[in-house]
Amino acid sequence: MVEDVVIPAGERSSATGSGGRRGPEGTGQFGALGLHLADPRVEASVLGLLEDVEGALRASVASADPLVTEAARHLMEAGGKRFRPLLVALSAQFGDPTRPHVVPAAVVMELTHLATLYHDDVMDEAVVRRGAPSANSRWANSVAILVGDFLFARAADLAADLGPEAVRLQARTFARLVHGQIAETVGPRDGEDPVAHYLNVIAGKTGSLIATSARFGGMFGGASREHIEALAGYGETIGVAFQLSDDLLDIASESTQSGKTPGTDLREGVPTLPVLYALASDDSDAASVRLREILATGPLVDDALHAEALGLLRESPALKRARETVRSYAEDARNRLAPLPEGPARRALESLCDYIADRTS
Repeated sequence: MVEDVVIPAGERSSATGSGGRRGPEGTGQFGALGLHLADPRVEASVLGLLEDVEGALRASVASADPLVTEAARHLMEAGGKRFRPLLVALSAQFGDPTRPHVVPAAVVMELTHLATLYHDDVMDEAVVRRGAPSANSRWANSVAILVGDFLFARAADLAADLGPEAVRLQARTFARLVHGQIAETVGPRDGEDPVAHYLNVIAGKTGSLIATSARFGGMFGGASREHIEALAGYGETIGVAFQLSDDLLDIASESTQSGKTPGTDLREGVPTLPVLYALASDDSDAASVRLREILATGPLVDDALHAEALGLLRESPALKRARETVRSYAEDARNRLAPLPEGPARRALESLCDYIADRTS
């Protein structure tokens, strides 16, 4: 999932540079995402939509059972950059963003995303999410799973008000998410290329929901069919690019730029793109051979081995190759915007491509 920047919910300021929520270091919500909105009218429209989404989110997770309400609001109130509602709001700019179904469409996407986080934390046995105790560590796995189910149900209920096509798209997106998660859990099958498998997992788990977010924005904003398809293609590609760039930051960042301690994936044995490239390499230099030996052992819980592997990866051809892959996805995303009219909304989407390329260079 794309979760690299944690932004406390409810913190808003016009003095954040680019508007929107104030992040932990004083940057705006849009700045934290590398998004630039140069047009005040578009910025006001997007911010207004996101404000409405926040209110609608709170209302949509309310339950007659106080425990359900508290647990359902837990991750929502912990923050997050609302990337999927943001893409709905930006994509709606290619039609009429004031149309009544735009905000509910964004809420459907965010509720679906939040539901997956509850389930992910159970599967990963996570203790913390967005700087707060995970729902499963606070209430137990069974409650976290059921709250995730509740959020999926609320998303489906809201989608029903948007019409049959929205229900179908939300269901198919959910199916892709589940297939992506299953593929990740099972791992590559015999004869399957691990890198291709990993990219397919990301497309299913992350790219699919971001693609539908962009599609919903275009659909419910009343954009043309050609523009809707372009937005959906952009959404999936930029979603994969963002996730891959997080993989690189986990290795290359000297700080907590990625939202977690550098090398966390290595320590947990998560096979991210640079690691997969390193393992597949046939380079015969001593550093590459040693790196493959260490990575083949699995999770690097030993501090000395972890530090050695992290240092070798940072200087490896595998990291350079992974950077080139990220840049290619970012450029592909930019190319998918070609059918869209020039203007501030398109330039904002293009700025995300620039940000991804720059953050991993």
